[in-house]
Amino acid sequence: MTRKLFGTDGVRGTANSYPMTAEMALRLGAAAGRFFRREGAGANRVVIGKDTRLSGYMLENALTAGLTSTGMNVLLLGPVPTPAVGFLTKSMRADLGVMISASHNPHQDNGIKFFGPDGFKLSDEAEAEIERILDGPVDPAEPEKIGRAKRIEDGRGRYQEYAKTTFPPGLRLDGLKVVIDCANGAAYKAAPEVLWELGAVVIPIGTTPNGTNINLRCGSTYTQTAAEAVVAHGADVGICLDGDADRVMILDQHGRVADGDQIMALMAARWADEGRLKHGTLVASVMSNLGLERFLTGRGLRLERTRVGDRYVVEAMRKGGFNLGGEQSGHIVMTDYATTGDGLIAGLQFLAEMARTEKPASHLTKCFDTVPQLLKNVRYAAGQEPLKSPAVLAVIAAAELRLNGSGRLLIRKSGTEPLVRVMAECEDEALLADVVDEIVDAVQAAV
Repeated sequence: MTRKLFGTDGVRGTANSYPMTAEMALRLGAAAGRFFRREGAGANRVVIGKDTRLSGYMLENALTAGLTSTGMNVLLLGPVPTPAVGFLTKSMRADLGVMISASHNPHQDNGIKFFGPDGFKLSDEAEAEIERILDGPVDPAEPEKIGRAKRIEDGRGRYQEYAKTTFPPGLRLDGLKVVIDCANGAAYKAAPEVLWELGAVVIPIGTTPNGTNINLRCGSTYTQTAAEAVVAHGADVGICLDGDADRVMILDQHGRVADGDQIMALMAARWADEGRLKHGTLVASVMSNLGLERFLTGRGLRLERTRVGDRYVVEAMRKGGFNLGGEQSGHIVMTDYATTGDGLIAGLQFLAEMARTEKPASHLTKCFDTVPQLLKNVRYAAGQEPLKSPAVLAVIAAAELRLNGSGRLLIRKSGTEPLVRVMAECEDEALLADVVDEIVDAVQAAV
């Protein structure tokens, strides 16, 4: 069954515009409640978390109305990281988890992500079934079976305590000066508190959300602010989270950025040495750099690639029995610890390696030399299909011939924004730039 409303990471769009309206959130809540409601159970429950966007209040209330109308009892967590929702859905024996967030997008956007009772994001098939229910009549509960809603005051605290348990016993962060950039998002309280409780000297930035400054000149997609803080404070390391804290970027003591590929390389090599890397395999999306693949191959390890989207990485991990995966964008998925990408826990694993080896961050953030990679985005309007244009397809075919096996080309539509992403890798940087620019020009002409 084809999905129309759900993208690669739930339903997402501009707040107060289709599909991110209060009306649609109410209908989505009712459809999801109907899908997960267990007849005769009497205690169906759903946990709802959110990030710090202004529109989160509107969507939270609308979802609550839809869910309670179908007999679901709603437990409101308030601002918590996305991985906290996955953890608490399972921990609190809920039938459904919901996160209201547009992740790294600007505050004008918002989204709704669903988690099943096992704490994992829903499959394409489950999302398609919710869409099918959405298209039909609402099936409300009988008046005496309408659900209740209550606020859970210690949800964030439960997650923080769990996050600390993933840090190796016997290690401490005493004396380690850490810049933590919370992107004015969901982890603005949780992340600094966890680091401080583990002994670090914490320099927090991006911890004053006002509803409209989430991801604004801060966070994992804008690391300059954290880099300046690392250098100014003489910090040992910087950790940059995104708006819902499921992504992370690491900065060394000089403010240089290590993306998800470098972090995964470090962890894969370490876990393999310890015999912890299941089946000697790391799972990553097609966006991960060719240098990562060469690094793993040189150590007798394997890289399994998936479609873009951390949920597809997780699906491949669960299917193959793998326990480490992620994306270049900073989603690091460790199923030994979490059901989805967790920026805070991934950051703790990096800090643990610093504490264990007593080596500077710069020694750990450069595991391999990257193959030159260039990514450019082209925005298109609703209803346009630039990748079906014969002219665009012809330019792409010509570009593949020019690369002639010396590089890699990946052209795709974003699953979260109306963008065509044009990415290529090639040792010849002049050829790389030419190929990408030619395709970008063709796509722009088509739109």
